[in-house]
Amino acid sequence: MSRKAPVVESATDIDITEVLRRIPHRYPFLLVDRAEEYKPSQSIVGIKCVTFNEPFFQGHFPDYPVMPGVLIVEALAQTGAVLMSKSLDVDVAGKTIFFVSLDNCRFRAPVRPGDVLRLCVEVVRARGDLFKFRGRAMVGEKVAAEAEFAAMLVETP
Repeated sequence: MSRKAPVVESATDIDITEVLRRIPHRYPFLLVDRAEEYKPSQSIVGIKCVTFNEPFFQGHFPDYPVMPGVLIVEALAQTGAVLMSKSLDVDVAGKTIFFVSLDNCRFRAPVRPGDVLRLCVEVVRARGDLFKFRGRAMVGEKVAAEAEFAAMLVETP
């Protein structure tokens, strides 16, 4: 009988429990399952395991299901929000991180059920409560989408 070493999460890993503490999104709009390679105020890699059970696949497209590009970009933005929230140590009660701009967005390859989407996000600039990011959504070695975007921390009631 062989024994396997216990899996030890790295200090740079963020599980679903922490993702849920860091951003307000919930089903069916939560598009980040976990994150890894977190470097404070620098970069993060979000992970989205795409399954056929996603509600958008019913209509996009029934005979050839493809994840909508706008949701791939939203997944990048949510990954950036996790990075911001953890870097700034945001108390989410009374504060929300809003996606405020999108530039140079390109879609390169379809994302399909069964794909593991790696959401590579790096900080281009940070000034107070405003962060500018560059993101790439990857499936294996292929770039599925890329964009530059910004997000801002806002006080909410």
